[in-house]
Amino acid sequence: MKKLLILGSGSGGTMVAAKMRKLLAESEWDITIIDRDPIHHYQPGWLFVPFGIYTMKDCVKPKSDFIPKGVNFVLDTIVNIDPAAKVVTTKQGKYEYDYMVISTGCRIMPDEIEGMSDGWRKNIFDFYTPDGAQALCPQMHNFKKGRMVFNIAEMPIKCPVAPLEFVYMADWFFTKMGVRKDIEIELVTPLTGAFTKAVAAEVLGKLCDEKNIKVVPNFVLDSVDAENKVISDVMGNELDYDMLVSIPPNFGQQVIEDSGLGDAMMYIPTDNATLKAEQMENVYVLGDTTNVPTSKAGSVAHFECDIVCANLFAEIEGHEPHHHFDGHSNCFIVTGFDKASLIDFNYTVEPLPGKFPLPGVGPFDLLGESRMNYYGKLMFRWIYFNLMMKGHELPFEPDMYMAGKLDVRKAKKD
Repeated sequence: MKKLLILGSGSGGTMVAAKMRKLLAESEWDITIIDRDPIHHYQPGWLFVPFGIYTMKDCVKPKSDFIPKGVNFVLDTIVNIDPAAKVVTTKQGKYEYDYMVISTGCRIMPDEIEGMSDGWRKNIFDFYTPDGAQALCPQMHNFKKGRMVFNIAEMPIKCPVAPLEFVYMADWFFTKMGVRKDIEIELVTPLTGAFTKAVAAEVLGKLCDEKNIKVVPNFVLDSVDAENKVISDVMGNELDYDMLVSIPPNFGQQVIEDSGLGDAMMYIPTDNATLKAEQMENVYVLGDTTNVPTSKAGSVAHFECDIVCANLFAEIEGHEPHHHFDGHSNCFIVTGFDKASLIDFNYTVEPLPGKFPLPGVGPFDLLGESRMNYYGKLMFRWIYFNLMMKGHELPFEPDMYMAGKLDVRKAKKD
C-alpha cells in the first residue's frame, strides 16, 4: 500500500485530501492527514468578531466534519519532518510516506518585536487569532475617545487586505456608535501606501482619505513601549496610541525550522509554478506554508490546491509536473456601511477595475464598492463550509483571466 501524507488540515490540506481521495484508488493508496487541532476555523470570520457581526461559534466546526471518507485523520502534534528518510514524527508516533503535502500554515509572533508582549491583550490587540479577536471585541465597544493605531509590523502577512478591512470597518463601527468624531484612526504600514500594488493602492488609499483614515507609510516597526503607549520604527520615528491593533510578524510553524526545512521566516522554499518543495523529493507545499510571492489568503490555497493535486497525480502516473500556478488570488474587501470591494490578481497582473466573474455583467465589482460585493463576502462563509471544505468543485479556474478587466495603466498611456 502506497502512502500519501498531508500535514495540516486547514483549508489547503483538507481540500487536497478531498481531491486526492477521488483520484487515488483506496485499494492502492492510504491517505493520512495530521493536525494538532480538532477544530476547523473559518479564518476570514475572525475579522467580524471584534465588531459583533460574527461570534466565534459562527467561525468554527469540528474538523471531522470535513475529513473525507477513506482518509485517516490523526490528531497529534508534528515534531519532526525527515524528507531524506520520508518519515514524519509526531508526539505519539512515526508516519512514513511516498508523497507528502505540507500545509501547516503560519502564525503571529509578537515576541519578535521588542516590548510588544508587555502590552499584549492589555492595550495591544490582534484579530489574527481566535483568542485575539474575542479579546478585542469588548475593547472596540468600550473605546470612546483617542487614537486607534493599526500597525503592520512587517510583510508578508496572512491576508494582506485584512488591515484595510479592519480600519474601514472601524470607521463604520465608531460612526454607528456615535463616537467617530472623537477617534483618530491610523493605518501604520511598512508599505509605501495603502496596498502593495499601484492601481489598488491608489483606489484604496483614496477611500482611506474619504473616511478620514490616516495612512502612515514606510514605517518598519522596531519596538513598542507599552507603558507609554508608543511605537518606534527602525529610523527612530515614534507614534503614540491609545489602543494599538497589531499584526505582529508572521512566521511559519516551529516544526519547519526544527526540521531544517524553512527560510529565515520558517516558510518552505517552493517552486512558484509547480508548487513542489525546492529541496525535497516527492513533496508539495501550499497555502501559508509556501514562500511563493503571492497573497497568503484562503483563495490562494484554493487555487493552489488544484495545481498541487494535478501535479501530484501526474507524478504518481509517471509524468513530469507540468501544471503551473500563476499566483492567482482574489478577495472581497469589506469597506463598511454594508459595502465591499473586490480584487483579483496574480504574479504579474495587479488588481484592476472591472466586473467579476462574468465580463461586463459581474455581478461583483472589481476595485469598486457595492452592496453586492458585501453580500458576496457574507455568502462566502456558507460556500466555504458547505462546498469548498467538502471537496465540491467551484466554477472557478485556478488561472486568472483578463476578461472583464480594464487595464487602467495601459489606458492612461494610450
